[in-house]
Amino acid sequence: MNMLEEFERRSHTILIDGEFRKSESTDSREVIDPATENVIAGIAEATRLEVDTAVASAHAAQRIWWHKSALERSEIMHEIANDLLAIKPRLAEALTREMGKPYKESADEVDWSVSAIRYYAEIGRSDMGRVVGPAVEGHLNYTLKLPLGVVVSIQTFNYPITLLSWEGAAALTSGNAVIAKPSEYTTITTLLYAEVFNKHLPPGLFQVLTGAGDAGRQLVEHPQTNMIAFTGSVPTGRAIARTCGDMMKPTLIETSGNDPFIVMPSAPMDVVARAAAFAAYMNCGQICVSAERFFVHEDIHDVFVEKLREHAQAIRIGNGLDKVDMGPMVSQKERDRYEAVLARALEQGATVAHGGGRPAGQDKGWFVDPTILTDCTADMDIFNNESFGPSAPICKVSSFDEALELANDSQFGLGACLYTTDMQETMRATSQLDGGMVWVNAPLLDNDAGPFGGTKMSGMGRQLGTEGLETFRKTKFVWIDPGCGTQDFWWFPYADAESYPGKDD
Repeated sequence: MNMLEEFERRSHTILIDGEFRKSESTDSREVIDPATENVIAGIAEATRLEVDTAVASAHAAQRIWWHKSALERSEIMHEIANDLLAIKPRLAEALTREMGKPYKESADEVDWSVSAIRYYAEIGRSDMGRVVGPAVEGHLNYTLKLPLGVVVSIQTFNYPITLLSWEGAAALTSGNAVIAKPSEYTTITTLLYAEVFNKHLPPGLFQVLTGAGDAGRQLVEHPQTNMIAFTGSVPTGRAIARTCGDMMKPTLIETSGNDPFIVMPSAPMDVVARAAAFAAYMNCGQICVSAERFFVHEDIHDVFVEKLREHAQAIRIGNGLDKVDMGPMVSQKERDRYEAVLARALEQGATVAHGGGRPAGQDKGWFVDPTILTDCTADMDIFNNESFGPSAPICKVSSFDEALELANDSQFGLGACLYTTDMQETMRATSQLDGGMVWVNAPLLDNDAGPFGGTKMSGMGRQLGTEGLETFRKTKFVWIDPGCGTQDFWWFPYADAESYPGKDD
């Protein structure tokens, strides 16, 4: 079966209670290949009954899953990782056709997913609580780490497999059930990915409900879902936070970024320019931690711009299934939005040093050029909102202090990059730059063992690392008196000597 036949097979499909079935919904939308603009599938908007059925099934499966030993859960997750790796070419092709990124980036995403699943398969069984020093002699005090119940993972399109693996693996190894609500732009890939989980897990433990805003809203508002993990826009993240706050429902929210990239004179310009091109243009700039605000010291500004231009000119643009470095944007809607961001930057005084338009000869597909903007100032709109496209707006600075101040002058705080060989600048940046991650001379790298997440309007909570595991667990404190003795230091009757002594005359 070729991939287009796979897409047709999974069109209008949902995964409920271990069964891939055609949704009963009459509300559907087309799946369009962003490189060709061909309609390649359709997805359904899950109905209220389907949501209710999935939630009930998830609770039943979660009880079965939690009763398994931690070792058995770990071994099953390793089997899932093995099977995902075995179908990497299939998943990578599906993701490229549906979302547009180069096949190499799609294949990398499968590798990262497998790595995260293996990591959580191990640490998920290594610690399920701790014994604490007793407050009373002879008593036993300890904590238990317990699952939350049914976790809903609402995903965006840019890294649908990786982000679902980060959250899904941590949630599952913690003993939870997972209901995934993928982006409407990467639904079919998610369903193909889910086939592996469904093969190994109890029916209903890992489910996929499709659709756009309404399906996600139903899952967030459902009284029987126990936790919401969301990646997406600030307005939607805030709405979810408000709803879950009213319901006292835990959340993990990762929204937008507007990451600074600081370049200082001590850095090797050949290395920096190549790193900057990658940080700005990878995945067509559709990464929450893309470098979106460049602060370049005036002493090396012109050299940096010229070297960055050389790398931007060399980027091969086209269908992600060809030999290319950058594919299209995910949709016409996203390209229109991004082009409006560039137009506004030019209105406010920016100069196009490279790109700024659409590549010649691309009659079909939502392609754009990698773009360099100079003569930018930090008060421009593009420096204060997420562009989420392949642009590198550059603001000239006169000092490291100015760069730090401007980098931190943002409503967002996801990540930050610095290129320098000055150790004092490095140490100051690691403590003074706002954000959940700081990369010095090594942009955009993730480590399964280290937390990922932001501050300010970039979200709440952490993925990856032990912090990511704790996101999907709750803690119970246990106190045991094995001797079942009287607690005379505490119980009635209170000793007369401890009564109020009375007022002084």
